[in-house]
Amino acid sequence: MACSTMKLGAFDVFWLPGGTFRLDGGTMFGPVPKVLWSKKYSVAADNTIEMCNDPLFIVAPDRKILIDTGLGVKLTQKQNAIFQVGPQWSIPAALSELGYSCADVTDVVLTHCDFDHAGGLEMVDAAGENIPVFGNAQYWVQKDEWEDVQNPDIRAEATYLPENFVFTKGCEGLKLVAGRMEICPGVTVVHTGGHTRGHQMVEISSDGEVAVHLGDLFPTTAHVNPLWVMAYDNFPLEVIQKKRELFAQYSRQKAWFTLYHDPLVGACRLDDQCRIIEKKLR
Repeated sequence: MACSTMKLGAFDVFWLPGGTFRLDGGTMFGPVPKVLWSKKYSVAADNTIEMCNDPLFIVAPDRKILIDTGLGVKLTQKQNAIFQVGPQWSIPAALSELGYSCADVTDVVLTHCDFDHAGGLEMVDAAGENIPVFGNAQYWVQKDEWEDVQNPDIRAEATYLPENFVFTKGCEGLKLVAGRMEICPGVTVVHTGGHTRGHQMVEISSDGEVAVHLGDLFPTTAHVNPLWVMAYDNFPLEVIQKKRELFAQYSRQKAWFTLYHDPLVGACRLDDQCRIIEKKLR
């Protein structure tokens, strides 16, 4: 299986196959009328759109960092049917193809803990016990996000699935961040809020080149308009404000915006009018 790749200074960045699924298009575009969003994104007769869930794997000189973990393999038959899960999560095989293993991953950054981002964190062994997929890694999560995982409200219960965090809850490698932290030279996590209370982004910088991973603030290229938000966003006005700020800041730096859910585009650059001026296709 070929992995999309990007060179960023001294870093190599790969998109790993985290599984694909289909979600309701209306939910993914919230208040945006279908007559508008359907011009930007292919939609099926049942009103669903295809989305991938592909983690970024950053190979730095001394670290191997995974941003989010894909769907994993713990979804039930019913969940797989509801979400029309297509090509399955296959991160271990993809890492092997690149010459690495799950044990080589030193850091896992969770932008947030929805099941499509945290599902690959753990798997169930033959004895029925949850075990870590990336057993040697540290796990970087915003403190606010982790508090909500442990005490989800009625809206979050359906997406902060407890089976994704059985091992992690007692793990010494769990690192809770409050705001901003450089987890290694050139890779910094920053709290954004918006999509969830504890959502975070990742800034990647090496040799004067910059990429930024906005997680679910910028899920697909069709969401490049700051006003195009999802019904899944818990704080949509925060998302709009953050997108405006971050698009302006990083477009001035000619940064790449990397994407997790877009099935066609892995990264893009924007101009100062929030228009896409360059793409890296998957």
